[in-house]
Amino acid sequence: MNLDNGIADAGDMDEAACSVRRAGAISRRSFLVGSAVSLSALALAGCATTGGMSLAEAQKVYGPLPDERFPIPAVNVSKINPKYYRRTVHYDTKEVAGTIIVDPSHYYVYRIEGDGYATRYGANVGRAGFLWNGDAYVGRKAEWPVWTPPREMILRQPEAAKYAGGMPPGLDNPLGARTLYLYQNGIYTLYTLYSTTVAETIGKGISSGCIGLLTQDMMDLYSRTPVNTKVIVLPA
Repeated sequence: MNLDNGIADAGDMDEAACSVRRAGAISRRSFLVGSAVSLSALALAGCATTGGMSLAEAQKVYGPLPDERFPIPAVNVSKINPKYYRRTVHYDTKEVAGTIIVDPSHYYVYRIEGDGYATRYGANVGRAGFLWNGDAYVGRKAEWPVWTPPREMILRQPEAAKYAGGMPPGLDNPLGARTLYLYQNGIYTLYTLYSTTVAETIGKGISSGCIGLLTQDMMDLYSRTPVNTKVIVLPA
């Protein structure tokens, strides 16, 4: 799982990605996988797909990325329900192309493409990801960010104290390869979209954090999302 490098709006304020002030952060070793979303709940999403990936296609899309600063391994796609593979879906909205819509209840993130379509990504949702909703914007982006555990996490897990000054970027860093930080009125909301290599968490709830996408999906979204992009987080 992945958390924030926590550099807040103006003051290098270290906190975990999407700690939502009173919620804690997690590391890959500390989060717990929750239960999967039910099929009946997913049916409420109201977005008909235009066709999903085959297993062979998914293996290519989620294949290794050896040229990254820290080479990224292939995703074990057999651990993911195929409905969470990246795909294009019908999405009825008045929002402009490029807008990101986070649907924590159904474990999806959408990028609006226009003409009634969106790119849909499967996601995991941390406890903090269910606690906040509203309109925001991408105030900052980071590649291979530093992660700093919040004070609350260090109190719960003293072993995290060694990273009080920041955990260097890398495959073990909870924030992963790419991170989008959500702001309102110039202030960091502590709500974060980050990348994860833990395939089995996609489509599930986890103990802490915000919204995690598979690294390959997050890199795709990141590359097409400039700073100041509008983000809508739906109520959970």
